[in-house]
Amino acid sequence: MTAPLKAVEKSGDIAGVMGEIGARAKAAGRTLALASTPDKNRALAAIATAIRGATAAILAANAEDIADAKAGGATAAFVDRLMLDAKRVAAIADGVAVVAKLPDPVGAVIDAWTRPNGMRIERVRVPLGVVGVIYESRPNVTADAGSLCLKAGNAVILRGGSDSFRSSRAIHGAIVDGLRAAGLTEDAIQLVPTRDRAAVGLMLAGLDGAIDVIVPRGGKGLVARVQSEARVPVFAHLDGNCHVYVDKAADLDMAKRIVLNAKMRRTGVCGAAETLLVDRAAADADLEPLVTMLLDAGCEVRGDRATQAVDARVKPASEEDWGTEFLDAIIAVKVVDGVDDAIAHVERYGSHHTDAIVTADQAAADKFLAEVDSAIVLHNASTQFADGGEFGFGAEIGIATGRMHARGPVGVEQLTTFKYRVLGTGQTRP
Repeated sequence: MTAPLKAVEKSGDIAGVMGEIGARAKAAGRTLALASTPDKNRALAAIATAIRGATAAILAANAEDIADAKAGGATAAFVDRLMLDAKRVAAIADGVAVVAKLPDPVGAVIDAWTRPNGMRIERVRVPLGVVGVIYESRPNVTADAGSLCLKAGNAVILRGGSDSFRSSRAIHGAIVDGLRAAGLTEDAIQLVPTRDRAAVGLMLAGLDGAIDVIVPRGGKGLVARVQSEARVPVFAHLDGNCHVYVDKAADLDMAKRIVLNAKMRRTGVCGAAETLLVDRAAADADLEPLVTMLLDAGCEVRGDRATQAVDARVKPASEEDWGTEFLDAIIAVKVVDGVDDAIAHVERYGSHHTDAIVTADQAAADKFLAEVDSAIVLHNASTQFADGGEFGFGAEIGIATGRMHARGPVGVEQLTTFKYRVLGTGQTRP
């Protein structure tokens, strides 16, 4: 078992504790790589049950975290990311149960072929090994990351944020109860038992080779540090500067629904729209209704001159606003000269995360989807669908915007790699 918080803080031996966590995770990873699908699914089902049974304890812990956050002057968007209620806890448990029902990627033959000499070569999915997850205010990541890693046959070391420390610890307690009930090693999903930032540095260094990949979930500062200091591969995105482009061929009612949802459903998530682009050819008919709708919904609008002209409440947009991930009820609005100009704007200011076009013109949609270089591109749908659960992954460990190995929502399949299995009948190389 992981050393308790007080014991770690009293001893001050964070390096020793983290080294022990890494060694246990490495051993657990070898065990999990060979675990059967029924065994993993049984453990996930038990974890889901344990989380539901621990709802009161989880909410009590979260209430303490929320009180501290508010006392510290946290923004409403931050508190929303941190906050749990009975519905959200149930959703966390449901997400774990969904992961249990997903196909097991481990051992799947991705491709196979036979060489002229009779050798059969198979490309087979295998676990990554040990995944380190460093996250901030979202306590649900504790269960999401733990369940996805387990399903993919990986051990995981979780380092939650100081703000969500009690909530994450309560959720992890339920996870351990589920693992124990299912007879699977409790070292499969470990939570770093200290708020000390030194633990993050040790994880980024790889814990003496124990960690195979790092996944950061949090703000720009955290992700930038991880990408700068990590000595192991990283799956991450730095910004979620997402765009919605309303084309001249868009249905206005559809555009209004999509824009309102993309911006205001949850303003603090990485898939929230931060910039609205409106085709100049439709601006006379569409710009004012879209801007008025956002303002009336309580969203601050920062616009170019054309946007400022439609409503006195619009504030002037600065150059910085076009590249900003607000994570709040703020949106930048600009009029552009058609789909090519929209694509150019996204390329210049976007973060390659999630971008959407609203249009009835299939040619314009095809062009946008092909040329916008983002991990997720959508046609006639809200950017808030940038979520592993909405993709059918059950949950996600994060969104990756890089080009190596994983891109978009990182689910169970993305948490595997592959090896080649070669089957011979005595062949030797001439």
